[in-house]
Amino acid sequence: MIMGEYKIAVIQGDGIGPEVTQEAIKILNVVGEKFHHNFTFEYALAGGSAIDACGECLPKETLNICKTADGVILGAVGGPKWDNVPNAQRPEKALLGLRSELGLFSNLRPAKIYDALADACPLKAEIVAGGLDILIVRELTGGIYFGERGYREGKYGEEAYDVETYSEVEIRRILKNAFEVAMQREKRVCCVDKANVLETSRLWRKVAEEIKNEYPEVVLSYMYVDNAAMQLVRNPKQFDVIVTSNMFGDILSDEASMITGSIGLLPSASLGDSSHGMYEPIHGSAPDIAGQNKANPIAAILSAGMMLKYSFHLEKESEAIENAVKAVLEQGLRTPDIYSQGTTLLGTKEMGEAIAEHI
Repeated sequence: MIMGEYKIAVIQGDGIGPEVTQEAIKILNVVGEKFHHNFTFEYALAGGSAIDACGECLPKETLNICKTADGVILGAVGGPKWDNVPNAQRPEKALLGLRSELGLFSNLRPAKIYDALADACPLKAEIVAGGLDILIVRELTGGIYFGERGYREGKYGEEAYDVETYSEVEIRRILKNAFEVAMQREKRVCCVDKANVLETSRLWRKVAEEIKNEYPEVVLSYMYVDNAAMQLVRNPKQFDVIVTSNMFGDILSDEASMITGSIGLLPSASLGDSSHGMYEPIHGSAPDIAGQNKANPIAAILSAGMMLKYSFHLEKESEAIENAVKAVLEQGLRTPDIYSQGTTLLGTKEMGEAIAEHI
């Protein structure tokens, strides 16, 4: 008996993207069989592969496929092959286009340390003893990355400027998202800003004070971004959910990812007002190892697990994927990026098969 029907758009992308997304699809098919769901997949082009095939990084057909799907899986885009493409058509521009066209303003990026990989963490063992599980909620479509910019004549000659702008609407919707996900975790939200300097940060705090009354169970705190950067390496376990602006989130989520020891393990979700979302590993296209069966598929597989949780609301199914990943790591199975002496080295496909066997 089929419990649920879900249509998934698949953008394999460039480099190792096709390899890791195929393993994610493999796992989703196994989950579908076990829990009686039917996942159908429709493939679309974006990034460098789309430039090669269509002459543009984000074809309209791809947008149409993504808009009619229940969720989107993305591999990775870009690579040196397209370094000389005009800026407006660079592979990475496809990501901005997808986020904008799909209304995805919230990026959820977990940073988690598995007990079996504690030695890969660059921090002292006592700092992360017992594991680490942080979720960074980053605003995706506003702030300085999307503000007014340009060049002008200044006091000392030519100068450049980039303007940070946020509206109450943009702030409110990302903060509500952070409080909602915190309700599913330890119910703690830390709003990271620079309110001692920036007017935009002071507006963030004003809106946060209003929203916290809607979530009396959630404990809200504030921290300046420079202190937050230090605390992530000094005492990361103090954080549960961090919510912050586009630029601050970009920097802090990359810092948090390095704490875990390998970016090949970390998934992400980009969400909007609806349950529709786009799910992708945080790593790049790694063209130097593409096609060699060396890439770590775990981040892509966990991204698929996040899709089950946040877009399809299939909690048990998502948990089954997380538990399977944990099991293979505890078993000592490793891809090259996390391999150490005494563990068992596997390729991309073999790691996917091992995870599938544990579901």
